[in-house]
Amino acid sequence: MLSNLEQQPADALLALIKLHGEDPRADKIDLGVGVYRTGQGATPVFGAIKAAEQKLVDTQDSKSYLGPEGDMGFVHALMPYIFGQDDPAKGGRIEGMQTPGGTGAVRLTVALAKRAGVGRIIMGLPSWPNHAQILGDLAVELVSFKHAGTDGKVDMDALRAAISGGQSGDAIMLHGCCHNPTGIDYSNAQWDEIAALIAAKGLLPILDLAYQGLGAGLEEDAYGVRKVLDAVPEALIAYSCDKNFGMYRDRVGAIYVMAENSEVLGRVLTNGFALARAAWSMPPDHGGAAVRLILEDPGLTAMWLDELDTMRTRISQVRAKLAAAGQAGSIDLTPLGHQNGLFSVLPLSSEQIQTLRSDHGIYMAGSGRVNIAGLTAGNIDKFIADLAVVSG
Repeated sequence: MLSNLEQQPADALLALIKLHGEDPRADKIDLGVGVYRTGQGATPVFGAIKAAEQKLVDTQDSKSYLGPEGDMGFVHALMPYIFGQDDPAKGGRIEGMQTPGGTGAVRLTVALAKRAGVGRIIMGLPSWPNHAQILGDLAVELVSFKHAGTDGKVDMDALRAAISGGQSGDAIMLHGCCHNPTGIDYSNAQWDEIAALIAAKGLLPILDLAYQGLGAGLEEDAYGVRKVLDAVPEALIAYSCDKNFGMYRDRVGAIYVMAENSEVLGRVLTNGFALARAAWSMPPDHGGAAVRLILEDPGLTAMWLDELDTMRTRISQVRAKLAAAGQAGSIDLTPLGHQNGLFSVLPLSSEQIQTLRSDHGIYMAGSGRVNIAGLTAGNIDKFIADLAVVSG
């Protein structure tokens, strides 16, 4: 029976990683892999994580099962950063559970929404490719709208029309901050309008917060999520620690549910536990435990916040240098200075992207998405110059 399966295409990003690794050129540039890099091109383990892991080695006395909900100390420790210090649980209406990374969190939000009766999810495109793959795998219809225009700004008219066209039983998925792949985020005023529109239409919000702290700051990056939650009776939130704690391979994430009251919340969570049990049984513990230890220790928290500030500052500096370059051939780089997070999309043809790869050793996704953190003081001038040659 296995012979009935059809060959599937290789993951484009994984293929790009392989091609870059096999390229012998010393001045090659990797702008494809979605991880943070230092000015030296490294993706180091956070000092705060190292310290927390050592504490785990010294104090952890068991590797026994935790259950499908995972490390609830970790889940609760994150909540003030996501939902605010004053009442992060909104009077007992918000609770969560640990997931295998942000991907696990997104998948569980969609699975929960489907079990609750959602058949369609409204989502702006382009988006993180795995969003559409997850919706397709779970047989939930994707209703798309254009996230941004050619002017590098969000297309609010398209979003308004998409919400207006929503039907009973629809959900809407939005990036909380640092939009992947465009880097084009909603302003606070736009979030205010979006929250009111969603509430008026009665849509179920699914909010993907995968890059908190890498945009304008931890508090600033949570504005949209908090504004939507203030306006609606229920919502699902997917959270990732992969980027803001550097826990990529340890798969550290969480899903949060906000329900209209504690009784409904309890019922929703039982469904979350059942879905998780069938999918991965229980999440990996190590990374979540390390994050929990950081957030329980004021010294480690301060160390983590300092490291996060360093990441955000470096990303902003790279964006500022690109924006200051202005035109690179036919490409206007100035909008990149107003975008947020690791990613931006350059308006390049597939032929130009291929030429950058073959002739100049510059590797980026076929969509034109570039990882801003892949640029350093040692290669950014080459990138700008080569971009001008290819797009001129």
